[in-house]
Amino acid sequence: MRSALSDLRRSLPRVFWYVACSVIALLFLYPLLATVLQSVKSPTEAAAAPPTLFPETWSLDNYAALVSSSGSLDITRSILISIVIAVGSMVFTTMLAVFGGYGLARLKFPGANVVFFMILITFMIPFQAVITPLYLVLAQLNLTNSLLGVILVIGTFQLPFGLFIMRISFTAVPRSLEEAAMIDGCGILATLRRVMLPMALPGILTTALFGFFAGWNEFFAPLILLTNQKLYPLTVTLSILQTGQEGTLNWGVLQAGVVLTIAPCILLFIFLQRYYVSGLVSGAIK
Repeated sequence: MRSALSDLRRSLPRVFWYVACSVIALLFLYPLLATVLQSVKSPTEAAAAPPTLFPETWSLDNYAALVSSSGSLDITRSILISIVIAVGSMVFTTMLAVFGGYGLARLKFPGANVVFFMILITFMIPFQAVITPLYLVLAQLNLTNSLLGVILVIGTFQLPFGLFIMRISFTAVPRSLEEAAMIDGCGILATLRRVMLPMALPGILTTALFGFFAGWNEFFAPLILLTNQKLYPLTVTLSILQTGQEGTLNWGVLQAGVVLTIAPCILLFIFLQRYYVSGLVSGAIK
């Protein structure tokens, strides 16, 4: 009897832990489930009040209506533009973060810690606070109303986080490996390419993921910097296509667009979550 009670007491904390984790997971998954189910309802059922969770009739009319949009608000073109912005921001942020993070972690120069501290301070500057001077600078460089300007803006604001991740990733690599490569005749760039980059791969993928997500989900920067509707990414296009006749909100089409928006992010996270988690915690023990 005492043994059974003892086993019960040891198992209760684990049961409570699983129950708490399950409840939290459901809280996060329910909005995603409701969005997907809303997107496969018929337009009439999607606008019904009060709404129901599960559709009575499954329909892909909302996706058909979304894809059939044409003219200056072509959804297919908007998806391609979103991919260009996301990939461009990812490449721009990752390349600069790798070289900058390596320099901050390994190259000793006067004021290195001050430079890194100043980079961290930029985390506290919201994008909306500097949009006016930023727009004026881009106007002087003839980069307004261009995808290159949007990519540079998004990548620049994502760069401090990338530098932070890459610095701690390179710092966690044992210095003896780098010294051994240099003894074998490798220069700085060869050591970075052959030794440091493979060891810091989780941090690189984490930086790349955040850069892609920032470019894919950004709404405010394209809305301000782009005036040509043919250059609008998916986020901005959805904000225009969500309105139906007489200003009514077309919930079905809107939720179908939301599903298209979140699907690439979820798939990337599922396939790369192992590197993502290890990249975020790299250097924590050290």
